[in-house]
Amino acid sequence: MEDIGELADRLREFAVAREWEHYHTPKNLVMALAGEVGELVAEFQWLTAEESVRVMDDPEAASRVRAELGDVFGYLVRLADVLGVDLLDAAATKLEANERRYDPATYRGTFRKAPPLP
Repeated sequence: MEDIGELADRLREFAVAREWEHYHTPKNLVMALAGEVGELVAEFQWLTAEESVRVMDDPEAASRVRAELGDVFGYLVRLADVLGVDLLDAAATKLEANERRYDPATYRGTFRKAPPLP
């Protein structure tokens, strides 16, 4: 099991070994990430809500979903590495902001958007 830093190192080494670093610009990585998210979306596109909850029960569908999640995560980790962003810190910071923005007493059971924090 790797941590995110080790995965970032492996992805960087993968790009270097193939001389792909010049292709791994933030713009290109974001576009690749969006494409992979689109492929993940395609796995769920025509499923009902109930079918989507059980998608991992089908071994073939589960394999495709795992592969697409791996692609999405890999591109996200590579993008963060190129930009020098600590993904765990960014996620924790965003969660802390959302915890302040969406207090449970006001937003429990509703999907309405909160106003921006001051």
